Amino acid sequence: MVVKFERPRSFKEGRGYTKQDWDEVSDNPPVTEETLRKAKPFTEAFPELTEEIRRNLGGRPKSENPKLAVSIRLDRDVVEAFKADGEGWQSRINEALRKAAGLLR
Repeated sequence: MVVKFERPRSFKEGRGYTKQDWDEVSDNPPVTEETLRKAKPFTEAFPELTEEIRRNLGGRPKSENPKLAVSIRLDRDVVEAFKADGEGWQSRINEALRKAAGLLR
């Protein structure tokens, strides 16, 4: 795959970088076919940093029993009644369904 990139010849305002940014990188050598052949994927060039980034992605830990996303139609007044009690209304519906199914923990 050949990547073609036309390098701007001069600083142009409003392109997401400052004049100072431009001046700091304007002396970088051009990218050649040889430098592209020698290029490594980020994960190979910086394995420690890659691992640190992966560890710090955040989010919830994986559940042993993840919930299943489904689409279900409920009567409007049922949803409004659960929503009226505030945040967590979907969990309360799940709890009511578990109770109705005889699965309440």
